[in-house]
Amino acid sequence: MPHLPVIVGFGGISPAGRASFHHGYRRLIMDKLDPETRQETVIGLATLMGLASFEDGSYLNADGEKVSEAELVAAVESAVLDNTLIRRIHPDWFDVHAVTFNRPANISGADDVLKFRLRRRHLPGTLPDNWQVTELDGGQVEVSVSGQCSLIFPDTREAQVQSAGMLPTGFHPGQLYQSRNHPRGLQMAVYAASDALSSVGISYEEIMTRLAPDQLAVFASNSIGQMDDLGFGGLTKFPGLGKRTTSKQMPLGYAQMPADFINAYLLGNVGTTGGALGACATFLYNLKNGVDAIRSGRCKLAMIGGSDAPVTPEIIEGFRAMGALAEDRQLAALDGLDQLSEEHYRLACRPFGENCGFTIGESSQFLVLMSDDLALELGADIHGCVPDVYVHADGHKKSISAPGIGNYMTLGKSAALIRSMLGDDSLRQRSYVHAHGTSTPQNRVTESHVIDEIAQAFDISDWTVSAVKAFIGHSQGTAGGDQIAAALGLWHYGFIPGLTTTKAIADDVHQNRLHIPLQHLETGIDRMDSVLINAKGFGGNNATATLFSPQVTEQMLARRHGESAMTDWRKRREATQEKAAAYDLNATRGLVRPTYLYDHQVLNGEDLKISEHQIELPGYSNPISLDVENPYKDLS
Repeated sequence: MPHLPVIVGFGGISPAGRASFHHGYRRLIMDKLDPETRQETVIGLATLMGLASFEDGSYLNADGEKVSEAELVAAVESAVLDNTLIRRIHPDWFDVHAVTFNRPANISGADDVLKFRLRRRHLPGTLPDNWQVTELDGGQVEVSVSGQCSLIFPDTREAQVQSAGMLPTGFHPGQLYQSRNHPRGLQMAVYAASDALSSVGISYEEIMTRLAPDQLAVFASNSIGQMDDLGFGGLTKFPGLGKRTTSKQMPLGYAQMPADFINAYLLGNVGTTGGALGACATFLYNLKNGVDAIRSGRCKLAMIGGSDAPVTPEIIEGFRAMGALAEDRQLAALDGLDQLSEEHYRLACRPFGENCGFTIGESSQFLVLMSDDLALELGADIHGCVPDVYVHADGHKKSISAPGIGNYMTLGKSAALIRSMLGDDSLRQRSYVHAHGTSTPQNRVTESHVIDEIAQAFDISDWTVSAVKAFIGHSQGTAGGDQIAAALGLWHYGFIPGLTTTKAIADDVHQNRLHIPLQHLETGIDRMDSVLINAKGFGGNNATATLFSPQVTEQMLARRHGESAMTDWRKRREATQEKAAAYDLNATRGLVRPTYLYDHQVLNGEDLKISEHQIELPGYSNPISLDVENPYKDLS
């Protein structure tokens, strides 16, 4: 009997703020929140952004003055709203008016001889053939160049793309722990994974007393590695700029490094690990690995995550050169404007509307999955379940980046699974789709055709479609995690985020059987049984994950385990929810810090106690069994 992977914790950081306890989701539907929840959401963002703090039972404003919650919200709400979600790129990331684009040139002097002076130590190691060097006093030399001299003039220019989904301005994850020159994506991963683990409401140490060390798995990565100056970005450009390559840029640049960091500095994991890469479907690839591991019984606890920080001039220019990003001039042309204002930048991403390209974003998201039996045993809170994730390639292609046929299969299988497990009526009336929804002209046509065709095949009318990228942009490999975080909010607050940045659905969008709301859609917390999380990635990487609501999950668990077991679980869950709520309150007040265990209980081979039946590890409650069952008995 396969175990059911249930979601017992989730957390992260995105342009909408902290993901745990639906704070980021609440920022998306801010105008639908009741006054008390809206106030709490604003305060949580304010402490995250350094606009407020909490000390001795009171909130302090940025000047250190004690203020009431109402006074604080009145003072900071405008700044909070203006400095979250998609917006014009802030100087904290880079100066959009002075992006480095150095200019190569060939120069020559009068009479075809160019002379200049410099310090001897600044001479190139290999002198060009047409250089003649004369020694001068004080460590100086004079260089005479016959003919042309090639050089690069330092230069800057205005960025052609000036909108992005950035983490809340003022939030610096590396300042919350000893980040030791970690690339931004890894700083975000440390924060996000800590947030997810703390949201469970059961200490990691307590969980591991019930497990063998190899019953834990971590599957996390990103799609393109750490591309800022502290990772692969600096590794590739520093030599050309005359800067020194450091010993950390190469190892910390790898795309699987989010998993490595969580293993080494948060969990001390010695179980299964890995980082799958699949362009925009990367998070769902990792989710599939975790779901498969739990279903098969290979592990009982899995952390699934992604962390992408691509808001850099180089990455943006790369996507712009492909014609994939929404450039300022194109956005202005769409709206008939001479230039864009701050408010226009917030509307840059328009899924399924008249659009011109996607908007880059950054995010780190993590899920904590457990097998259903362990979750009930521990009294874990259950936010839903992931019965399966489907992945398909596109087959033969002309352009490697163009969409293909694989997504029809992933979405079709996901719909078929819902029908098989919950019935036709549930699929047709109580499911919806969180689309990839990138805001490119090509995506709006191809993805809408996929969803519309599957709706027709399963006789679904008015299938609701949402797309969270409208608010936070496209975080590349972590996009699936952003979609899941938004989907989980529905079952707590009852709204499917509408495409509020899209004025009207484009004429070429296939929507015979689709309902694509342009305003937030109120459904209630128990109206939708399931959601299909869809991803269409560059290179033919397609994935669709099926999520069931917490209500449906509990009903299934009751059928498997019985009402008596569920009653006992609910009693144990009360303490879990209390501890989780305490963490949420402290996080809202800005009082928590990420877990980062550097040089903590490091083990060597000599520390292990090894026998033919097991391996005992100091610091771990239970041993690892070596009584491995023969999986090929028919061949032995």
